[in-house]
Amino acid sequence: MRLPLLAATALALALAGAPLQAREANDALTVPPSGVLGVGEAQLTPAFWVGLQAEPDRVILDRATIEAQNAKLLQVDPSMHDLHALPKTLSREQVAGWIEALSERPDRPLFDVDGQPVPAATLDAVVGNLALDAIPAQQPTRYGLVVRRAALRTFPTTLRVFSTKGDTDIDRFQETAEFPGEPVAIVHASADGQWLFVVSPRYAAWTEKDNVAEGSAAEVFGYADKAPYRVITGAIERTVFTREQPAVSQLPLDMGTRVPLQTGLPPDQPVNGQTPYAAHVIELPLRQADGTLGFSPALLQKNTDTAADYLPLTRANIIRQAFKFLGERYGWGHAYDGRDCSGFVSDVYRSMGVQMPRNTSKQAISPALEHRAFTAKDSREERLKAAHALQVGDLVYIPGHVMMVIGHLHGQPYVIHDVGGMSYRKADGGKVRIKLNAVSVTPLLPLLYNDSQTYVDRMTSIVRIRH
Repeated sequence: MRLPLLAATALALALAGAPLQAREANDALTVPPSGVLGVGEAQLTPAFWVGLQAEPDRVILDRATIEAQNAKLLQVDPSMHDLHALPKTLSREQVAGWIEALSERPDRPLFDVDGQPVPAATLDAVVGNLALDAIPAQQPTRYGLVVRRAALRTFPTTLRVFSTKGDTDIDRFQETAEFPGEPVAIVHASADGQWLFVVSPRYAAWTEKDNVAEGSAAEVFGYADKAPYRVITGAIERTVFTREQPAVSQLPLDMGTRVPLQTGLPPDQPVNGQTPYAAHVIELPLRQADGTLGFSPALLQKNTDTAADYLPLTRANIIRQAFKFLGERYGWGHAYDGRDCSGFVSDVYRSMGVQMPRNTSKQAISPALEHRAFTAKDSREERLKAAHALQVGDLVYIPGHVMMVIGHLHGQPYVIHDVGGMSYRKADGGKVRIKLNAVSVTPLLPLLYNDSQTYVDRMTSIVRIRH
């Protein structure tokens, strides 16, 4: 199909006006059968990219520096919540402010999983379940621990809604997920009593009540700070099956989750019906019948991918950790037991002890993170210069998306990212669109944002986790 004359002219001008290095970026890249430009089997292994680094094991930030950065993040980033700093009593204004900032009645058409319009009456019922009128003038601050991988939702409902018919991947009521052992403040309950509005360090949203067990501040924060512990360094690991304690049986534990070890148990006695000698005995929170917090030992096989502490922050570890998610299905808001682009990069860095805001819009501008912002005043040449200076682990932001740099090849930067697809120009000027919908490796420079702009043209920020 031929382009309209004006569009074709605009495209020709855009390509002609681009620097030579940008126009020739695609020429050095082969197109394999997958259609993913410049990526063959070798580039799908972490060893390939680690091997390109001069000092892959050099520590970028030590633990003390990372802890200081994490503390600064809680103090200066308005998207974060320092649960330790919450007052003993919460006002109606504070609680309503958290809820109303998130749970705003949709003003655009939404569709259900079958492609049918969501009726106004359904949305009215969802909004009514917020029970805003039931928020007391004052309430004591309550705390809890997340007991399983928990979806955090815009509204207190499991209803999945979508912006367009046929798009059933991006549920507009899905916000994120929290993981076992995460401390939260419990600030409100839905009208039907089945949902809690919780505030975690990175988010404030609704979750089903069975996902949270309520305890005292001492119990909750004591658990979160308990040592010794194991850190999940695989993509997702699971506790062993136990019939004796179903609440902690085959429990998914995502990368970066920290779980304390259960100490003081006789090593020659079974745990949940099984010998512990080939497993780590960890302690997990569970929700008791009355909703209060309890704890249980659980077994995590010693051959699972875990570590006694957070991994050192090195280029090699950044690459290896990122590649553990390669091929995982894109999961908006950590849906599908996966993650989205910002969840992906934050989970990778979390395994090395680095905390980040949850969403791309907050990560890109966080005052606690070193970032280089781009505006319309930045020329294409300046943007390309910045792109060629990217280092392993750098995070590149465009509107609504983030990518992690893994190295340079063929004279240009490559990224790994959780992405819906990629578009690029063929030698004849035709546009190729490849649906990815997964954690994928791609070159950066050829990626098209639209018909006339590349990803580099639309860069909003580069975040660098290092000195």
